[in-house]
Formats: sequence, C-alpha cells, structure tokens
Amino acid sequence: MTRGIARDVWGRLICDEEGLTTAGMAVALLLVLALVFSSAQVYRVNAAAADIQEVADAAALAAENPVAEFMVAVRLCDAVVLSLSLLGAVTYGAGVVALCVPPTASVGARLVELGSKILDARSAFAERAARGLNRLQAALPFLAAANAAAVGAANQGGASGGGYLTAAMLVPSKGVDITVGVDAAAGVLRESMEGNSGALERAAAAAEQAAREAQEAKERAFERDCGAHPGYCLYERANHLAALDESLNPLYRSVDAWSFAVPLKRARAYYVQRLAQERPATDDVEEQARSALRKLFYRFAADELARGYVIETDDSFDAFFPRLPRNTDEMRQTALYRMVAFPITEGEQRAMHAWSGCPGAAEAVGMGSAADWEAGEFSLCPACEFTSSSLGSVASASTAIENGFEYHYAAIAQAADEYRSAKERLAPELEAAKGAAGDLIGKCAEAARSAGAYRIKAAPPGYRGAVSLVVSTGSVAADKGFESLFVVGGMTLGSRAAVSGSTLLEDPSPEGQTVITALLDSFGQDAGAAVGAARIVLDAWSGLLRVYGKGQEALTGAVEATASSVPLVSASGLGSWAAGALQGAFSSAGLQPARLNALRPVLVNSVHVVAEGEGRFSATYRSVREQALRFSSPAADLFSSVALELEAEALDAVAAGERGIEVARIELPVGGVSIPVIVALPPSLGEGARSLVERCFDAVGSLYGEATEVIRPWQ
Repeated sequence: MTRGIARDVWGRLICDEEGLTTAGMAVALLLVLALVFSSAQVYRVNAAAADIQEVADAAALAAENPVAEFMVAVRLCDAVVLSLSLLGAVTYGAGVVALCVPPTASVGARLVELGSKILDARSAFAERAARGLNRLQAALPFLAAANAAAVGAANQGGASGGGYLTAAMLVPSKGVDITVGVDAAAGVLRESMEGNSGALERAAAAAEQAAREAQEAKERAFERDCGAHPGYCLYERANHLAALDESLNPLYRSVDAWSFAVPLKRARAYYVQRLAQERPATDDVEEQARSALRKLFYRFAADELARGYVIETDDSFDAFFPRLPRNTDEMRQTALYRMVAFPITEGEQRAMHAWSGCPGAAEAVGMGSAADWEAGEFSLCPACEFTSSSLGSVASASTAIENGFEYHYAAIAQAADEYRSAKERLAPELEAAKGAAGDLIGKCAEAARSAGAYRIKAAPPGYRGAVSLVVSTGSVAADKGFESLFVVGGMTLGSRAAVSGSTLLEDPSPEGQTVITALLDSFGQDAGAAVGAARIVLDAWSGLLRVYGKGQEALTGAVEATASSVPLVSASGLGSWAAGALQGAFSSAGLQPARLNALRPVLVNSVHVVAEGEGRFSATYRSVREQALRFSSPAADLFSSVALELEAEALDAVAAGERGIEVARIELPVGGVSIPVIVALPPSLGEGARSLVERCFDAVGSLYGEATEVIRPWQ
C-alpha cells in the first residue's frame, strides 16, 4: 500500500492532467544530458580504438613495401641474366653468319670471341646478383620493422592524444637462398663454337672461292652474249648479221636476270636464220663456192646446237654448248668432216668440187666428204679450187676476230664449261659449310631455349605477407575534454594494442611492366661510338632486353635485326642462307614473356598470413592467439611472446642498413659497359632507425592484458 502511494506521488510530481510538470521537465533534461555525454565518451573510446587499428593497418602495408621493391630488383636481375644468356647465343649465331661470308670472317671470329666473353659475364653477373640479393633479402626483416616503426612515429596524436610504437614481422621471416643453376646448353654451344668455327671459316672460304669463279665465268658469258651492247656481242652480231626478231634475240640488262640458256637459244635461231638468208654476194664462181660452204657450215651448226642444253637449279648446273670448228684440225673432230656433200668427177683428172653448181662438176659421178678428199688423190678444180681446208676455214675468220658471231659464241661455250666446273667444286664445299653452320646455329637456338632454366627466382622474407603489432604510448584521463558531472572522473584510457596483416597481390595494370621496361631501356642505351662487332653486340642487347617483357616476339625481332647488321654480300650466298637459318632457328625458341604485374601490399586477416609461415614467429603467434582465444584472460601474454621472436629476427639484419645496396654490376666485354644495379633503401632507414626499432619491440613486449578481458584485434 505504501509503495503504491509513493508511485502515485512521484507520478503527480512528473506529470499532471495538463502534461509534464516542471520537475518532470528537469528530470528529462538531466537524462538527455547524461546520455549525450555518455555517448560522446563511448565515441571517443571507440575512435581511439579505431585509430590504433588504422595505424596497425598502415604499418602492415609499410612493412610489405620493401618486399615489393625487392621483387622489382629480382625481376630486373632476372631480366638481365636472361638477356645476357640470349645475347651470348645470338652473338655466337651472328658470328656463324659472319664466318659464312669470307670478307667479314674477321668480324665473325670477333663475334665468336665476344659470345664466350658474354656468357662469362652473364655467369659472373648472375653469381654476384644472387649474392647481392641474398644480402638484401637478409635485411628485409629490419627494413620492414623500420618502415613500420616510422609509421607509428608519424602518427603521434590522434583521438587519444598519445603516440604509437609499431613492430612488424615478415612471414616467412627468412627467405630461400637465391642460387643459379648450370647452363649445360651454353657449355655445349661454347665447346662447339670454339672447336668448329675454324672449320666453318675454311669451308666457307673454299665455297666462296668456287662461287666467285662461277660468278666471274657467268659474268664473262653475259658480257659476250649481250652485256657488252652496244659493242660487239652475240646480241649485236645476231641483230646486225641475221636481223633476228626481238623475240628470238632478247636483250638483258642484268646478269642476275640472265642465264646460259639465253645465248644457246640465240645461237640456234641465228644459224637457222643465216641458213635461210645465205646467198652469194656476187656471181663469181669463187664467191658461189664460199656461199655453198657457208650453207653447209650453217646447216651443220644448226644441227649441232639443236643437241645443246642447259639444265640449272639452285643447287646444280649442267650444260652442253656444242663446239664449232675454228680450223681444219678442229673440223676433223666433227661430223662436218665426214659430211658427204661434195660432187666428184672422173676424167683426165679426178676432182672434188665445192658444190654441184661448180662448172667443173657437170659430169659428177658421185659424192664425197672432206675426209674422202684427204684420204684419196684429187686434183684441184680450177674453177672452185675446193680442198678440205676450204671447208675447215669457213668459220676461221669469224671465230678469230671480235666482229664474228662465232668469236663470242666460242667464248660463251668456254665460260659455260668453267661455270660448270666451278659449280661442281662449289657443291661439296657449300654442303660442308652449310652442315657446319647449321649444326652451330642449332646449338645457338638450343642455348636460347634453355635460357629459361638459368634464371634468378626468389622467395624472400615476407613473400607470404607481414604482421604488424602496435601499442599506444602514455595514457590520458578518460574524461579529458568531457569534464562534467555526467562522466566519472579519475579514470584513464590505458594502453591499447592492435594487430594487422598484409600480403602482396599482383596488380594487372601496366605499371609493373612499364617500370621494368624503363629500367631495361636505360641499360640498353648507346654505349659510346662502338663499331663493328661491338656495335652489333650492343644493338643486339638493346633488343634482347625487351624479351623479358615481350617474349618470343622481341627475340625474333632482335635476331632479325642482328642478322641484317652483318654484311651478307657474297658470291656463294652462304651468308644469306645462314642469316635465314638463324632467324628460323630462333623463331621456334618459344620464349614466353615474364609476368611483370606490379606487386602491391594489401590488407588481409593476420591469421591467413601466419598460417602460411613455418618459422618460430608463425608458430609462436598461432600458439599465443589460440591461448588468448581459449582463455580470454589477461594471463595470455599475446604481445610479449611474439615480440621476442620479432626482435630476435629483425635486428639480425640491422648491419645492412645502408643508404643503398649495389646488388650487382653489369659488365659487358664491349663498349666499356659497366652498369650497377642499386636498390635504394627507404627513407625510414635513417639515423636512429635501430634504436627506434628496439624501442618499438620493447614497448610491444612489455604490454600485458590490463583489462578484465583480452583485447580481441582479430579481423
């Protein structure tokens, strides 16, 4: 009854029939104010908690930055090693091409020498790069810790008005040692080049000599056929003496378009035309006799040339240019000597006549030949004065003087024999040179294909991720800035802690490739006024540096450019063949471009990061976390246990804290090329970096659970 009366009294004090009373209004205002100040204080506490988590996130990302930069250095060194492997193979290949061209054999020998030196430089660079990168990756834990500590130092103030000390650990805390293997294919190539390049040079020289002799013979024949136009030549004589139609008497302006078949066809048409056109110049018996003998000669020549042939392919040549007699002795070796075409008369004196129209041959009793005339006893016909020498001398004058058709035909026939002989000598020499060059080019291509196995690969500390641990420094009054009767005074916002994790993900943007390409382009810039073999090598390297990002396409282009830079003018054509074989061999190397996507730190659950680690840090972290989750007790010494591992691992690499590290130096045996590969260290690695890292680990290690519940920063 008493309680009911009390509630009724309070009810009438707060409100009556007209609404809220004055007392009720005052109570409401007090409640609102209490809620406002309480909410503001809650917001302040939450803001302080969020602030430290943001610092932890930033520290985790900063810790992974040195790892991302390290991977850029790894890719750069890998690109250089690959380019030098390819450069050695391509330089050897260019040497093979140059050795196939005797005028550039000295350049070829120099290129072979440089190929060996380049492979030596490649191996030396790879070993130095591996050592330098191993030193650098040993420093990554300290660099990560220094970066994280710098983030904490840069975030003084904030919602709580305090500062932060940050420690970070890479997962795994130790990387895999970087090593380079053995390039067996390059060793085989070097041995083959050093053992066989001399034999190739000799075979190419012999082939060139035979090819040059063949070319000279062909050029002589071309000059005698039509190259000397408008001077005396087969074309000019056929046009002047027989008025041959242009279709039967073509004019060629270049020996490259001309062949030995041209003069053979021209001569066939010429003798057929001369036979058809032959007429005595006068009515004199002597001229008629000479005309009759010329007809016999033209008929014989037309029949003989019909047996001629020219068979020519890219690899062989065979031809038969029937010889026409220049005198009686040569006539005796032909069918003309035994041709039965001369009337024989019997009477007081037995005689042989030049043709049946001879006045002395009216009572001919038979026919004979020049051979019969020399074998028998014949008197000289007073009209035609025929003897075997009369027939043998028909072509004598026109063969002996420059304005005779037979003079140029005989020279062409001789040149055809010399051309065939040179070609016959050329074939085996060319085959030997192509065999030697093809074998060496094949080994060059095999070395290029195997270059993918001789590379620099890395699994550095932090390639799985990084974990940051952050603690606040100092404490402030809980009611600072909110002093009022609505917030309990005398309490403080104590130490706070947060954990965050990060890892590296590939960014598909072209930035990564742009960075590597820009670095490689700077390496491939013109190195002085190099000439000859040195210029060929430097230009080749400039193109091959792009193979890392573009793969086979860049390799093909670089090989084509290198092959075209070697002078290929030669009679044998061996240089052009070798250049084509080199390009064809390298076009099937099948090199794929490297993955050049930029690596960027991103935030992930710290549990996922440590789950990938196998070292003491990851094991300790997982153990402590499980204990903390199991007991939710301040006895779970989360940060101190982990911090001991962090400090022991990270400070081991403090000695590497220089302003920059020269990973390796590229030194080519040409052009005085000496280029350092330097990795700049972050600005956080300044004065006092070590002491800052130590203070951060000390602060993290001294933090114990101070509240009734363990802080739960797992995200």
